[in-house]
Amino acid sequence: MTSEPFAAVSPADARVLVGSFVGHSLLHLKHKFFEYEELFAGRQSWTEIFEGGDYLIFRLTPDKYHYNHTPVAGRVLDVYTVDGDYHSCNPGAAMIVATPYSKNRRVVTIIDTDVPGGTRVGLVAMIEVVALMIGEIVQCYSAKEYDQPQDVVPGMFLDRGCPKSLFRPGSSTTVLVFEPGR
Repeated sequence: MTSEPFAAVSPADARVLVGSFVGHSLLHLKHKFFEYEELFAGRQSWTEIFEGGDYLIFRLTPDKYHYNHTPVAGRVLDVYTVDGDYHSCNPGAAMIVATPYSKNRRVVTIIDTDVPGGTRVGLVAMIEVVALMIGEIVQCYSAKEYDQPQDVVPGMFLDRGCPKSLFRPGSSTTVLVFEPGR
């Protein structure tokens, strides 16, 4: 955790890949390209807002702690589940499946950080992607430790660093996408 009020923090204990959509709309993983619009399941309003933004990919391996934490503080504008399969998110296996991130089940949360008490880094998309052997993504936000978990819903304020969700079991991936220039 950081004491810097306007910084995003890692949502998970994970391996990290950093990139940018500047000049293209493709996510590059291990010499393969993935259409980032598919991450948002065709919700054009979100794909337009994040076009040209930066991204971070967090891959949680089976031996890691499988809670996601809120990377920023802000108000939830949208949260929705996209149905899909349970392909591996292992970078080696990702080469075999044409578009695993477009086909995997996922939860998309859009957070507005430009609100009172927010991190002030613009809109942030947090996309939690299931992988092979993951049965579910449990939304269980807790403002204090792991007490009184609750579903994440539009309008809710999320504090940075708090538990947000739990992957059960196995490995999984979280993708953060930031607005361009923020």
